[in-house]
Amino acid sequence: MASPLQYGDPPHLGPFVLQARLRVGPAGLVYLGQGSDGRVVSVAVLTRGAALDPVARDRFVTGIREAASVRSSVRGWMARATRGRTAVVGAIPQVLAMDGGSAPWVATPYEPDRAGAERFLEPVLVSGTLIGERHGPDFAPYWVSDRSPALPAPPKAAPPPTETRRSVIVAGVVLTVLLVLLAVMTWLLLRQDEDAQPLPRPLPLTTFVPTPPPVPATPEPERPTASPSPSRSGTATPGPKPGDENEGSPI
Repeated sequence: MASPLQYGDPPHLGPFVLQARLRVGPAGLVYLGQGSDGRVVSVAVLTRGAALDPVARDRFVTGIREAASVRSSVRGWMARATRGRTAVVGAIPQVLAMDGGSAPWVATPYEPDRAGAERFLEPVLVSGTLIGERHGPDFAPYWVSDRSPALPAPPKAAPPPTETRRSVIVAGVVLTVLLVLLAVMTWLLLRQDEDAQPLPRPLPLTTFVPTPPPVPATPEPERPTASPSPSRSGTATPGPKPGDENEGSPI
């Protein structure tokens, strides 16, 4: 019975979009999917633990490849020669697509009344015929309790684009020219700024005001001093007498 997808289920496997869960088993999970052409398919994928087991993974992939080869070999005259084999082949579902990588899966046509992709999960768990009574513990694979689907690895990122040697040289030349032009434009702008600076304002002219020469102070006229006596200085020159008319005239 189909159930909704759970957290951790892949949204698609290959070209098929997964829509619901059909079966969950110890070896793997079966999903209901739809192809790009609208065809309904059943997709079986191993659990994460079974996919990590090389032996279990090999049994799953080998069963798928053998089924694909058997169905292709019944075409032609071999189908008419072996009727029994044709009946066995009719019980094997048709393999529409598969992936044998680290997270293998297989897609077959979905038919509600027939076994689909879950048929390829049967040989993953080893089972045999026991003779006599069983004694001791029951052995099971270490991954039998895992119910998580094995998810394919994410696609590798595309390598970074590489250019040819000629393109690298041309790009280097163009970058150099642009840097030179930028340096020249910067130098011209700085030079214009220096030329646009105003000249320093001249100092005002110095005005020299001539000053008059110093005038000596005129002493106040005083009364003439008395002439020394003849006995002290010898012959004396007579001076003008007070009230003399010729006072102040040259001699």
